[in-house]
Amino acid sequence: MASVTLTDQRIDIRFTAGERIWIRRDQLTIPLTSVRHVTCVDKPLSLARGARSGYVVSGFTKIGIWGIFGGPRQLVSARRGSPGLHLVLDRTTAGGEFDEVVLSDPAASELADAIRHTIATLR
Repeated sequence: MASVTLTDQRIDIRFTAGERIWIRRDQLTIPLTSVRHVTCVDKPLSLARGARSGYVVSGFTKIGIWGIFGGPRQLVSARRGSPGLHLVLDRTTAGGEFDEVVLSDPAASELADAIRHTIATLR
């Protein structure tokens, strides 16, 4: 499962070896100024939609990039039974790659609250 670290300026996401195969990167850094909306979701698997380049075990796991041919481009690492962190980004200021990030994390609720609080202090 990816690890998420929050600083006062950015969100750093480090992926496990298994995730790296499908996501094609070791990490992703998102400037907090790029986050437009953040929520904790109970069923993160349901958020991944559209054509994909990634790994799916239906109903259990989704890892990779969704929205390949249209719609929001999503980086997804989600598992059944774990809450998810859903970030909606300003793609331009986030590096131009993704519109959304969906990650399973047992502490998703606390992370979402911390991200909202940190963003509020920046504005």
